[in-house]
Amino acid sequence: MASDEFLPIKGMSDIISPEVSLWQLVESRAREVFHAYGLTEIRTPILEREELFIHSLGNTTDVVQKEMFTLDYQGKMRLTLRPEGTAGVIRSLAGAGPDGRQARVYYLGPMFRAERPQAGRRRQFHQIGAELTGEANPLADAECLAMQAHLLKAWGLSQCRIKINTRGLPEDRAVVADGLRTVLKPHLDGLCEDCRRRYEQNVLRVLDCKNPACGKIVEGLPSMTSFMSEASRSYFEEVQYALRLLNLEGEVTPRLVRGLDYYAHTVWEISHPGLGAQDALSGGGRYQIMMNGKPVDGVGFALGMERVLAALNAEGVHAEDLVLRPKAWLVSLGEAALKENLLLAMTLRRLGVACGMDLTARSMKAQMRAAGKSGAAYVLIRGDAEMEKGVFQVKDMVASKQEEQALPEIMSLLLPDITPPPAGG
Repeated sequence: MASDEFLPIKGMSDIISPEVSLWQLVESRAREVFHAYGLTEIRTPILEREELFIHSLGNTTDVVQKEMFTLDYQGKMRLTLRPEGTAGVIRSLAGAGPDGRQARVYYLGPMFRAERPQAGRRRQFHQIGAELTGEANPLADAECLAMQAHLLKAWGLSQCRIKINTRGLPEDRAVVADGLRTVLKPHLDGLCEDCRRRYEQNVLRVLDCKNPACGKIVEGLPSMTSFMSEASRSYFEEVQYALRLLNLEGEVTPRLVRGLDYYAHTVWEISHPGLGAQDALSGGGRYQIMMNGKPVDGVGFALGMERVLAALNAEGVHAEDLVLRPKAWLVSLGEAALKENLLLAMTLRRLGVACGMDLTARSMKAQMRAAGKSGAAYVLIRGDAEMEKGVFQVKDMVASKQEEQALPEIMSLLLPDITPPPAGG
């Protein structure tokens, strides 16, 4: 059997120890922050109908045109592995009626993009996101961005940079697009092939093209806000005022548009210098998505988990430092001690003490080697002689000292705040 049959598909990864410890830390702190803001968790299917994403994200977006994993299901429907989280969440909330249109939810889970794997881009990646549905409100946009900044600080990230812009009212979209085409038309020959296509299909995407030649052209264009209504500009000014009130620094970035059609009003992106050239850590903004002929308004964001972990590593937080170690390891010298230690191990675990042991009566040297590898704080050694006396040899692995102790003393050591049970385990 070829060895690559045991490897994950390119662009997808197994998440194992010690890395999984950092994932768990990030997820648990996210839940703590979200709960402080009154959000509840939502879990949507990984597979959705293809039409959901075409309708929500826009059929001219790169995600829909190039990046979706879609399969034909028995000739009856086309199903897509979710490329992002918002569309499925809004589908679910829209089905919940009025309550879903005034909801505060968060999600965690895998997303999928059919693109060439490279640094910062995976075919299966993971996101943590939040969606706050409700009518457009500058204060809600500022609160959502502040919650995201709070989350980044809770993870220990201190070098993040916030960039903000506005897409304006949904009614402004056609006017803005026409205005951009007018000022771009004299420069069409200088645009890259993708941007010449975008000029006709989705002209806003020209603004965030990474091609240097396109970027130079865009720098000389009027700001997108110059084509917007006064109501759109006023809304954005109120968002900026609220952010200043909350002591958040957001750099207005006229070229920032975000790539999905559902965005309206405020959009933002957060970058981190530890991610290199592809420095985007997360993005978000206000949106309006039509579901069953009715608009669902909301504001939200999504963070790429893999990128968060890379940023944490760049700031000196490493998975190896977070692995949970057992507090005790039981070493058994003989079959009788092995059985008694199994009972004791189960008793300790039920009391909340992380405990390990070898379930075969191997040599003491082999068991001590396993204890050291586990990182246990204490090793409890018991053989026939210790059982006869009702004691253990207790080795403090940090202080590197060993002494004889009875079970009540050991329980006080491992559970200092709990009255130990009677001896006999």
